[in-house]
Amino acid sequence: MTEKKLVEEIDRFSYSLGMSIAGNLIQSGVKTVSPEIFLEAFKDVFEGKTPQILPDEANKILEEFIGKANAAKGGDNLEEGLKFLAENTKNPEVTELPSGLQFQILKEGEGDMPKATDKVRCHYHGTLIDGTVFDSSVDRGQPADFPVNGVIQGWIEALQLMSTGSKWRLFIPSELAYGPQGAGGAIGPNTALIFDVELLEII
Repeated sequence: MTEKKLVEEIDRFSYSLGMSIAGNLIQSGVKTVSPEIFLEAFKDVFEGKTPQILPDEANKILEEFIGKANAAKGGDNLEEGLKFLAENTKNPEVTELPSGLQFQILKEGEGDMPKATDKVRCHYHGTLIDGTVFDSSVDRGQPADFPVNGVIQGWIEALQLMSTGSKWRLFIPSELAYGPQGAGGAIGPNTALIFDVELLEII
């Protein structure tokens, strides 16, 4: 099939819309669809035809399908995270706390330790266990300010053990991160996370 040249404005808009819809579907856990059926439904709605599936039933089908996809992905993520964390305990530089949170001290500071009610300024670099970066104040070149008790549980616990000036690498099990719901497209359900966190100051 010859690719159509995207010269006309409506063609460029249509292609961009298709990219956006496909990207949103992938982020929702949908990895494949039947393109012919998808286009048939798309045309039926645009042309005002009576759909083969009523809207309420269609919404239910979508919820059930995406729910099953996320559940399957969540199970895989949980297993991979548990396996990674179990292996990580073999590193003599890694300490595991009773909660399951693991940390490695990269630099020890000499300042005060923040309390849960404090606000702090940190630099951080967050990755999945495969090394994929999902968020990084370091890459942005701008540290972040936030209340200690306003972040994920793994951070709340770690920050109260860190002296100002410290830099720790946190290995956070999913239940101390974003749990079964995940967080957006990058962090799926039941995903273990790794953060390099530098506690710059209590503000």
